Amino acid sequence: MTTVVTEAAGAAPDAAPRVPLPGPPAPGAGPAASPAVPTAPVRETRAPVRDISELERAARLEVLLGDPYDPLNPHGHLALLRADEAREVPEATEALLAEAGLAAEFVPRELGGRLTDLEELARVLRPLFRRDLALGFGFGITSLFAASTVWTAGDVHQRGEMARVLLGGGRVTIVHRELAHANTVLRDEFTARPAPGGGFVVDGRKAVVINADRADTFIMYARTAEDGPGSHSVLMLGPGAPASGEVRRLARVELPGMRGARFAGLELAGVALPDGAVVGARGEGVSLALRSFQISHCLVPGTVLAGVDSVLRQAVRAATESRPDGQPARRWRKVLAGVFADLLACDSMAVTGLRALSLLPEDAYLLAAAVKYTMPDMLRENLEELATVLGARGYDRGPVYGGFQKLVRDLPVAGLGHAGTAVCQAVLVPQLPVLARTAWFRTGEPPAELFHPGAPLPPFDHRRLAHSGRDDLLTATLIGVAGRLGAAAGAGRGPGGGPREVLAALAETFVGELRVLRSRCAALDDAGNSAGAAFNPQACALADRYALVMAAAAVLGVWEGQAGTGSWLEDPAWAVLALSRIGRRLGAAVPDLPDGVVESVLEEVLGRCREGLSLDLYGTRLAG
Repeated sequence: MTTVVTEAAGAAPDAAPRVPLPGPPAPGAGPAASPAVPTAPVRETRAPVRDISELERAARLEVLLGDPYDPLNPHGHLALLRADEAREVPEATEALLAEAGLAAEFVPRELGGRLTDLEELARVLRPLFRRDLALGFGFGITSLFAASTVWTAGDVHQRGEMARVLLGGGRVTIVHRELAHANTVLRDEFTARPAPGGGFVVDGRKAVVINADRADTFIMYARTAEDGPGSHSVLMLGPGAPASGEVRRLARVELPGMRGARFAGLELAGVALPDGAVVGARGEGVSLALRSFQISHCLVPGTVLAGVDSVLRQAVRAATESRPDGQPARRWRKVLAGVFADLLACDSMAVTGLRALSLLPEDAYLLAAAVKYTMPDMLRENLEELATVLGARGYDRGPVYGGFQKLVRDLPVAGLGHAGTAVCQAVLVPQLPVLARTAWFRTGEPPAELFHPGAPLPPFDHRRLAHSGRDDLLTATLIGVAGRLGAAAGAGRGPGGGPREVLAALAETFVGELRVLRSRCAALDDAGNSAGAAFNPQACALADRYALVMAAAAVLGVWEGQAGTGSWLEDPAWAVLALSRIGRRLGAAVPDLPDGVVESVLEEVLGRCREGLSLDLYGTRLAG
């Protein structure tokens, strides 16, 4: 029986032409083997993979995409908003990204690409996400998340085939397993039954898979056994024709957000895959997800943050236009400064997580989950605050302010919703009693390089990722920085002191919160130390507080790491404002802000907007 790709009745008229799916190589094929008669050959690479730094690559992409506020720019806000309203892929911009060889960013350097560390990758991708989340996901980052499973556990042949697909301009997508607390993307799943002669027969249907109608290869989490840690395996479907069965690419699905991305249904009926299609070991799907998803837990917030950067820039414009002194009205100053401090706090956490994946991959498991757990709520709160500044402009559809409503729609679909929170709770909650009894106030501080954004990193190795860490990387930093600040501030520390003294008091407040957490988490019974406890209200509340303490620790680590750099980030003002806002989220008693703190942070955000610099830890030059 040959592979048949059918187009479901009622498919959207603008859907891409359906083509037969290239399937996996024949069993036993060597690394140099070609796929079996592919009917949709992978396109040749259209841009050479050059060894250039991330600064050059990010700057090059920023220049190529051009001034986002120029209404005549085919890659600007207006063009992207029009494509979103029409639910169309911005084809001109996708072609530009393909010509720029963006897919090479997702392939490890040893396999012919440019991927060496994830902090570097986030910097390269921020110009894209600053303009359009749907484009960032739809064009390529989904391919990275799918390929990461192969980079983590694939054999030599699978890794080589995946690199060939991506470097050749192909697309790869990921088919998640079903989760109890699921959104539409995570519902339903595929089942792989052992075939009599070896291999598997795969059946099932997923209603929503990004790029299902135009992917060359699928990485799917399929059920291969009953419930339990070994219930799922990872299978690679493509890039060659499966021996038999039917692959049906179904109608395009319209979601409320990320309307310019392509989501469609996928149905497999009796699709035969060889034993060699298994990535890693059979039954290792859950383990591989826990390992490889650390990348998305840090990278998604670390790139999506650039979209909120754009909205803050819009709010600054709204608050200062028609004001001759260029200063916002007094009622908006604390909002603008506060959101900027939050963005720096979020970036501190995301960058620390991304750097940990290279520096300490065996111990980054809990930190990565905390990044994904904490940042979405902070970013959503920031958008709510900025909405008050934008007012009626927030409903504008033009190139200047039109991106606000789009970002509000896109964020939940981008994985920053309830399902992502539940997954991270399931990671954090079972570890809380163990951390309280064995780690907090006992472990040493991590290396200082963890908190130096942009500093060189060792090459990132997917295969070193682990999911059994019983330690966290940040609470020891919190305790250490608090001690050093307290010693330096001396008896002058307190609510009436200057920024450094207040920063010392804030740091000690979070150390006190950690002591309370240690007492409460250590009291959790054995039943609380299980995956089921992830949905226990008390345990979830403790996880909320713990993740915010980690965010505060990241701020302190990054602030201390700026000493002697000459950067504005040496100023304690941003850290004081950031920690004050995190402390209020905890309900902690925080000291009043010292004079000059809000003014210093506000002056910096206004200056960066005037000079066209990004509103993150890097302050890089923007195209517009």
